[in-house]
Amino acid sequence: MSDIVIWDFRTTSGHVAGSDLVGFHVEATDGPVGKVDELSERTASQYLVVDTGPWIFGKHVLLPAGTVVRVEQEEKKVYLDRTKDEIKNSPEYDPDRHDPADHDYREAYSAYYGTYYGGPV
Repeated sequence: MSDIVIWDFRTTSGHVAGSDLVGFHVEATDGPVGKVDELSERTASQYLVVDTGPWIFGKHVLLPAGTVVRVEQEEKKVYLDRTKDEIKNSPEYDPDRHDPADHDYREAYSAYYGTYYGGPV
């Protein structure tokens, strides 16, 4: 069982609370994914919204902060521990529903990404 909480940045990620990641490039384990378009640092509800540009036809994806392995401030890059296909196959991002108070919407992400870390978290 993993000790990763998917809705919080890992303490080892190098992310400093309050630092703006918008515009940072996002790298999956197998290549670039896009750029950070939005960042939430709410307690127990931290996530990135990434604009994938032409990679998946201009779509946006929501990534729980626990998927972030490392933040490189100097490079302006965020590194993930998921592949491009894993991200592409994640629940569809809905900008009108990504409020963390929407339990069903958030639960879909917890169920999907939680399987990589030992179960829904």
